[in-house]
Amino acid sequence: MATRRQDDHFTDQHGVDIFFHRWAADGSPRLALHLVHGLGEHLFRYQHLIDYLTSSGIEVWGHHQRGHGLTGQKQWGEDVSRWGRLGPGGMEAVLHNTARVTEMVKDEHSDIPIVFLGHSWGSLVGQILLNRGGASLLDGVVFTGTSYRMPGFMNSGDLNAKHKHLGETGAEWLSRDVAVHEAFLADPWTFEAKTLKLFGVKDSAKLLGRPQPVGKDIPLLLMVGSDDSLGGEKGTRKLADAYRRSGGLSDITVKVYEGARHEVFNETNHDEVFADLTAWLDQLHKEPNA
Repeated sequence: MATRRQDDHFTDQHGVDIFFHRWAADGSPRLALHLVHGLGEHLFRYQHLIDYLTSSGIEVWGHHQRGHGLTGQKQWGEDVSRWGRLGPGGMEAVLHNTARVTEMVKDEHSDIPIVFLGHSWGSLVGQILLNRGGASLLDGVVFTGTSYRMPGFMNSGDLNAKHKHLGETGAEWLSRDVAVHEAFLADPWTFEAKTLKLFGVKDSAKLLGRPQPVGKDIPLLLMVGSDDSLGGEKGTRKLADAYRRSGGLSDITVKVYEGARHEVFNETNHDEVFADLTAWLDQLHKEPNA
């Protein structure tokens, strides 16, 4: 049975309607989590993760980013050629809207830990927000399918190139599970993650950068597949080192899943990944809320 969900939206400063959801925890929530999806996908692809988290007493919030999911449907309608495009305000609007949802979570739950979980593009947005003081709202951060945001560590080309010999869907880079490839191909709300084509040069360049002092020593969990073509283990360990050296974070956990690809929550070992995530979140719940 699907978790109880509340649907809502707000209109951002550029007139774009941003749709978001709130999934209730079983019982009183012990923690609240803001889930931010990646490029070329949508929030409902995480329903299995959301159900798992809410059954563990974790309330989940999430929004459909500019050009994606319900937001993209309202923004661009039936013109699928424009899906993924950010519209007026570009990447700055994406950052502002993401921060706004996190603020909503914090306003609603000042008495329990608040965690930001960003996957892929969502993790890059999260890194930028940490550079801008976003940690003040948070008690923990999780980045999956992530990387150090500089050339040489983050693949800006064809993410399926090293996996295309394994199938014909173009989605082989996402997971070892063939059913994930087929579902991605059949989903009307998913599309190829071509950052430069969708965002343009200026907004694509805003995704590059390095960790700056975070300002609050919050725990960080990085989860990545060893065969992830975005950044993989190399880019993730570089990111962890940068957060220790430049970000000022002391509690960093890196989980590398051997053979896994980009979407660790959709991998053949997703049960292991889910268990690792909730075990880490449990530690936040046991600590006093800062």
